[in-house]
Amino acid sequence: MSTTYSISDLSREFDITTRAIRFYEDKGLLAPRRRGQTRIYSNSDRTRLKLILRGKRLGLSLQESREIIDMYHPGGSNTEQLNSLLSKIRQRKMLLQQQLLDIELMMADLEESETRCLQALEETV
Repeated sequence: MSTTYSISDLSREFDITTRAIRFYEDKGLLAPRRRGQTRIYSNSDRTRLKLILRGKRLGLSLQESREIIDMYHPGGSNTEQLNSLLSKIRQRKMLLQQQLLDIELMMADLEESETRCLQALEETV
């Protein structure tokens, strides 16, 4: 017998709102079974949610996460999926490295501007 989860179970486990889970469902990323109005999530849904949230932490868009998750084939080599994920990770790292450099340059500019302002204030006294 496979384990199932309610929306509240997943919400508690991953510390996200039920609204967020419904959002992922609306976007077609999750497809729980229904019993009346009750959503019933499978182990597969739980794993997909975990991967969606991991992708979010890595800075992937929902579409990028979907593409990578959908490449998974149980029992296959999943080389294409792994290569795609590596490519996204490398792109994200390059972007973050550029942003870090931009921040460092801005901090140096701010320090210089602050120093000039302080010197100007001292000269007016």
